[in-house]
Amino acid sequence: MATATERIVVQVTASQKRAIANTAKRLGLNVSELMRQAAQGFTPANDEADINTLLERVDISTREANEALDDALSFVAESNKRIAAMSEGKA
Repeated sequence: MATATERIVVQVTASQKRAIANTAKRLGLNVSELMRQAAQGFTPANDEADINTLLERVDISTREANEALDDALSFVAESNKRIAAMSEGKA
């Protein structure tokens, strides 16, 4: 592994610093290594792609549900016309 020569300053609260230090100790890492691994493992692009896929599925499902509702409403309207025609014939 290449020797680290660059510095990134990250400001945290005192309680966050304690939590990070405790996590590093529990994992047998120093704080710098924990922060490097955490930063390198962070991939928001994957999360964003998953969310976009989910939104696309919701959009498709919404369109399909709207079409099904439109079909049902058309069927009910036609049925009401038939019932009205039958009622007029009996009157």
